[in-house]
Amino acid sequence: MGCIMDINIWDQDTFAARLREVGTRRYHDMHPFHLLMNNGRLSAEAIRGWVANRFYYQRNIPIKDAAIVSNCPIREVRRVWLHRILDHDGAREGEGGIEAWLRLAEACGMAREEILDGRHVLPGVRFAVDAYVNFARTKPWPVAVASSLTELFAPDLMAERLAAFEKHYSWVQPSGLEYFRRRVTQARVDSEEGLQLTLTYCNTEALQEEALRALSFKCDVLWSMLDAIQVDYVSGNR
Repeated sequence: MGCIMDINIWDQDTFAARLREVGTRRYHDMHPFHLLMNNGRLSAEAIRGWVANRFYYQRNIPIKDAAIVSNCPIREVRRVWLHRILDHDGAREGEGGIEAWLRLAEACGMAREEILDGRHVLPGVRFAVDAYVNFARTKPWPVAVASSLTELFAPDLMAERLAAFEKHYSWVQPSGLEYFRRRVTQARVDSEEGLQLTLTYCNTEALQEEALRALSFKCDVLWSMLDAIQVDYVSGNR
């Protein structure tokens, strides 16, 4: 008996459209905290709290990417993905996205020691980020790659964020905004890589469905982080 074809698999255009639909509905650009940020309605304390908590996510991105690489048996894919670790960690001291975020913290008036030691990280933020790293460690690598596709929507968010900081938060030293400027371009490259890998290797009905759930989960991670930050720094619980 011949093998049964997976007749319910989407073609790549349909699959890509389904992925974009998830991000359009669930991405955290419409979270109330971001709306307040972009309209210049956050206090300096709230901005600093967001920067400090978001750093916990930033420093775990290369750990997440290393987990994806460790689960991937395909050399050509590992070559594509490996640059992400260096993009964040830097090839040498003083380089990379993590260093750029530390400079943002300093531009907001914080010492890098208080960012590095994690004293400001909220339990809800820690839980969400740790869940994301665990997801990348335990899920099939193409599904973990799909979870990264929030990057498809990052360039517009970064451009809005940069404009908001320049307009409303002039007390932040301009040199600290380099991370946002860099990600406007870099996120476009990274998201295209991730999308092509997802479209190529999520090549069964089950993997395509898992990819959609993975992207939805990642959106929940980002949204949950902002929930925790808003409760602590905006809603009066601090």
